[in-house]
Amino acid sequence: MKWGHHLPRASWSSALGRTLQIPAKRIPFLVHWSWFLKGQNPLGPSRALIRQHGSSMDCAPPPGKHGQLFGSISAAEAIQQHRRNLAEWFTRLPREERQFGPTFALDTVHVDPVIRESTLDELLRPSAELALEHERPRARLPPLALSQLFDPDACGRRVQTVVLYGTVGTGKSTLVRKMVLDWCYGRLPAFELLIPFSCEDLSSLGPAPASLSQLVVQRYTPLKEVLPLMAITGSRLLFVLHGLERLNLDFRLSGTGLCSDPNEPGAPAAIIVNLLRKYMLPEASILVTTRPSAISRIPSKYVGRYGEICGFSDTNLQKLYFQIRLNQPDCGYSAGGAGVSATPAHQDNLVQMLSRNLEGHHQIAAACFLPSYCWLVCATLHFLLAPTPAGQTLTSIYTSFLRLNFSGETLDSTDPSNLSLMAYAARTMGKLAYDGVSSRKTYFSEEDVRGCLEAGIKTEEEFQLLHIFRRDALRFFLAPCVEPGHLGTFVFTVPAMQEYLAALYIVLGLRKTTLQRVGKEVAELVGRVGEDVTLVLGIVAKLLPLRILPLLFNLLKVVPQVFGRMVGKSRKAVAQAMVLEMFREEDYYNDDVLDQMGASILGVEGPRRHPDEPPDDEVFELFPMFMGGLLSAHNRAVLAQLGCPIKNLDALENAQAIKKKLGKLGRRVLPPSELFDHLFFHYEFQNQRFSAEVLSSLRQLNLAGVRMTPLKCTVVASVLDSGRHALDEVNLASCQLDPAGLCTLKPVLLRARKLGLQLNNLGPEACGNLRDLLLHDQCQITTLRLSNNPLTEEGVALLVEGLAGNTSLTHLSLLHTGLGDKGLELLAAQLDRNKQLKELNVAYNGAGDTAALALAKAAWEHPSLELLHLYFNELSSEGRQVLRDLAGTAEGGVRVVASLTEGAAVSEYWSMILNEVQRNLNSWDWARVRRHLELLLRDLEDSRCATLNPWRKAQLLRVESEVKALLEHLGGSGS
Repeated sequence: MKWGHHLPRASWSSALGRTLQIPAKRIPFLVHWSWFLKGQNPLGPSRALIRQHGSSMDCAPPPGKHGQLFGSISAAEAIQQHRRNLAEWFTRLPREERQFGPTFALDTVHVDPVIRESTLDELLRPSAELALEHERPRARLPPLALSQLFDPDACGRRVQTVVLYGTVGTGKSTLVRKMVLDWCYGRLPAFELLIPFSCEDLSSLGPAPASLSQLVVQRYTPLKEVLPLMAITGSRLLFVLHGLERLNLDFRLSGTGLCSDPNEPGAPAAIIVNLLRKYMLPEASILVTTRPSAISRIPSKYVGRYGEICGFSDTNLQKLYFQIRLNQPDCGYSAGGAGVSATPAHQDNLVQMLSRNLEGHHQIAAACFLPSYCWLVCATLHFLLAPTPAGQTLTSIYTSFLRLNFSGETLDSTDPSNLSLMAYAARTMGKLAYDGVSSRKTYFSEEDVRGCLEAGIKTEEEFQLLHIFRRDALRFFLAPCVEPGHLGTFVFTVPAMQEYLAALYIVLGLRKTTLQRVGKEVAELVGRVGEDVTLVLGIVAKLLPLRILPLLFNLLKVVPQVFGRMVGKSRKAVAQAMVLEMFREEDYYNDDVLDQMGASILGVEGPRRHPDEPPDDEVFELFPMFMGGLLSAHNRAVLAQLGCPIKNLDALENAQAIKKKLGKLGRRVLPPSELFDHLFFHYEFQNQRFSAEVLSSLRQLNLAGVRMTPLKCTVVASVLDSGRHALDEVNLASCQLDPAGLCTLKPVLLRARKLGLQLNNLGPEACGNLRDLLLHDQCQITTLRLSNNPLTEEGVALLVEGLAGNTSLTHLSLLHTGLGDKGLELLAAQLDRNKQLKELNVAYNGAGDTAALALAKAAWEHPSLELLHLYFNELSSEGRQVLRDLAGTAEGGVRVVASLTEGAAVSEYWSMILNEVQRNLNSWDWARVRRHLELLLRDLEDSRCATLNPWRKAQLLRVESEVKALLEHLGGSGS
């Protein structure tokens, strides 16, 4: 996670000057400290009062007198302005951090990683083997707090220069940012002045001469008044040099001469060398952060203490980090930009589930050893569970995660190739990841890892780059496996990272066959000499009538075309592999990819797999999703910043190959979870035209049983918004939908002809959304199934308003929706306002004889209604008989289904009624269903006794046997 190069200068002063009033005389540091202890803060924000684990606010001021260094009013004002400017700059968060909400701020939410002091002997020890490089740090010297970094060493010597080193992702940048903010808010009283430098910024200046004073004033204009006093500041002046691996330092006198004058111009690297030599400003304190491979650039005699940033080696630190991050208020945004907050109970439950998984699933704890991966876990959970900002995808989260850790990072600043660290990782780790996906494995031996890292290495320079990558970044991507049965192997730090890197390896075109590599070299050679040879052959052909020359001339033209076809076939093969991975029949009944990812982070509730039970096959369903996501314009732009550019032409040709394969295989009928995965691929791709063409043949959207979280609703709505064709059926039964989900899905629901919303626990508040849906002028719904939702009479009052103004609905099912007598009476009173309804199902609603009879009379008077379902209501035998009698005398054509019998015969709807019962047994009250079935069985027996027709008796006996079988299943008596 990087921080910027240059600070805006005088433009801040007017905006920030009002936040702090400097008194007439200088404010000593002891006064700042007393303000903090008394609960006050001269910088205004209350964030200084909040402390989390590892904060440096508890450091004590050094012994001696204070407040004598910057005594003049102008110098004190300059220092305070410098504090304000630094605080303003370092509290600016990247867009990836702002997704956690407006109240999130680094200075209020921070957990310091473990810092362990290292000895010189440990640093000089030869490089360990691959397996040992991945072991967790052994307990050596006790951990260091930030306040202890400049304490005297074990021999009592004063420490002036501290070098903190850590691999990529251990939190070096965040630690520096937090330390600077601590100083800004008066929590580092040991230092009167802190001057941070980004070594990336200094390296961008090149050899252009500039003095230390110029470097300071260019970046921190208010310190112009303080420059003359820097030499007498002593140890109260702290320089922070972040990212030393960016600078090429030469400590030889022949390479960098001695210079003690801060005003003497020189190369930035030379100024840093003299600061570290203690030849310039010898009393100043210096804090350096660097990657492990660059530690040796500073001779050890100039370093007072080495500290290794070990990340969150304690699981309790991981839990604390998650608790702080996930309990932030206002951490979500709806599609319209309004804040959406999770309830405290939901947040606590989330943290508890994650904590349990950290305790029981040691592999995720091994991944969260790196603070960067803790960030990724939180960002992924936020993506999965909170309303998603427009345009944010899972691929963009992983790409942004890599940008935060690798942006601007080169593998070796001393190497002339200036190779991007991320490009090197894509080539090596991407190959390992793709080999694992293609062979369907996630565990890698040491030989597997070595084979991918050392493939194609021939020169000493290449071995040096590999050595740097191993020390600085290999731990970021691979972790030792801690699962029983796989000890001694390696896994990718998080499983999804393997699929992401495999996809990146493919879309970057790094996977090439031997034929392609040879063909490319031949094509390039022919291209270089082809024009000259063609010209010569043309001249010779005119002078000598040789028939073979035109043949050679045409062959030269054919070579590039053949190579182009080979590349095209390669892209087709990649598209074929991706589509086949997406539509593997073995994965048809898995959870969708988002639920799989949530389960991998939060764990699966219930008993764990027995150790002797054979494991399931490895599933790589995210691999095609990431491939599509990496081809989107946004992710390609971010990858270009990381040194991994994807050419527009390559992206276009890959997309065309994928579209052709999807067009052939995407027309098959998919199970709900696989259909959602297909839609999620289009969401990751973020190409409306592509999705509209591929999904133009989709007519049935069956997502029954898919848990429709806010994110999934957004996915379905945004993907299907690319098309305008009608959908014959949209089945969202048992999807745990809520009113917010209905609102998000409204554009899709408007295009549906048949809409199934059964078993979603939709209450009265959802009926307002349904009313608006039915009243919309673009509504095409003809069949609406709302059975098994607690709508109640309150909800049906809103629903009848929609029925009154709707002109498309012909079939409405309100089976088991808790309407009661009042609900049926409301329907009876308002039914005549709708003129096209043909079928109405209000079965199993607890209605009595009076309400059922009123609705039946309204149905008989309705101009278009043909069928009314009233079975399983609280109808007496007399009430059912009255309905039969009225049906015989009524002039309307509506059929009222209240029983399995019609007079002495079997009702033609008996099969439909029993099928409805079987389908809904899991959600209905069995005792109540058994009572209704016993009443229906009595009707059947009475009808059988009343009829003399043997054919009717046989039909009645058959239905009786079906009812008795159901009663036996429910535990009732069939006699």
